Amino acid sequence: MNRFIFVLFLLGFSSLLFAQSVTPIPYAPQSVSEPVNGANFKLFPTHNYWTFLELDTRSGWVWKVQFSVKDEEGYRFKEIISLETLAEGEDAVAGRFTIYPTNNFYNFILLDQIDGRCWQLQYGKEVENNMLIRIY
Repeated sequence: MNRFIFVLFLLGFSSLLFAQSVTPIPYAPQSVSEPVNGANFKLFPTHNYWTFLELDTRSGWVWKVQFSVKDEEGYRFKEIISLETLAEGEDAVAGRFTIYPTNNFYNFILLDQIDGRCWQLQYGKEVENNMLIRIY
């Protein structure tokens, strides 16, 4: 009986030796590189390894930019998500707009850092899934 308990103890203890504690790191994309203050355009990574969002920080215009290592047509492209002008004239200052990720792979929050207006920004594989909707 003592032998049996000793073997169980060794098995339990040895499993602890090989156990790993893995803490998932929440995905929080940030800009690829911190641009100098007053940058007119900024790139934001998405959950998709091949896709970035390009933002005109003055007007709020957004494009989906996809890159590829394949040398074939159709893998590298840039498509419009929204060309709705959210600020213009003297109000269109560099750095006015920024993008924040959400836990949803295809949705982001576009924030006007001056007056606090927000939009839901969505991109998708199909152009018809791209959208920008004001959040009130």
